[in-house]
Amino acid sequence: MKYLIAGLGNNGPEYAETRHNAGFMVLDKLARVHGATFSFEKQAYLAEVKAKGRSLSLIKPTTYMNLSGKAVNYWLQTLKIPIENLLVIVDDVALPFGKLRLRPAGSSAGHNGLKDIEATLGHQNYHRLRFGIGDNYAKGRQVDYVLGKFTREETAEIDFVLQKAIEMTLSFCTVGAPQTMTQFND
Repeated sequence: MKYLIAGLGNNGPEYAETRHNAGFMVLDKLARVHGATFSFEKQAYLAEVKAKGRSLSLIKPTTYMNLSGKAVNYWLQTLKIPIENLLVIVDDVALPFGKLRLRPAGSSAGHNGLKDIEATLGHQNYHRLRFGIGDNYAKGRQVDYVLGKFTREETAEIDFVLQKAIEMTLSFCTVGAPQTMTQFND
């Protein structure tokens, strides 16, 4: 069984370890845990991981957040992975920091990366793992907040949250979305 795991974020050192790059951070840790490394490929950095009898293709799109759909669609087609085996990992200001929620479908909730994936695929029927980053920002300051670094308190907890996101990702690939949602969603 083959899966495409797309972690959303922005490229470049100025975006490293920012809230908006939560998807990249999950995939970086997942690759590290499995001894995989990313290589630059067409429209994404790609790493291949074998876990529990499954083949996971991890992509970090190089198209920037607002054009994530282009890379996701390219790799779905290139690797011939069915849409039900796609998981998109994305930051979410609507969830408190550290909260993780797997969803089988749904709206973009205003997230530009998800909007572009929906526009490119032509539907909202793909799995997404929402990584809560909280909404502790003043009115009109959302962009600064999501492109900002995690606080000292959040940084102290980030490894635990990343590990839980990895467990949820592997669970999605092995036992499926319904059982993963039952086990992990609060």
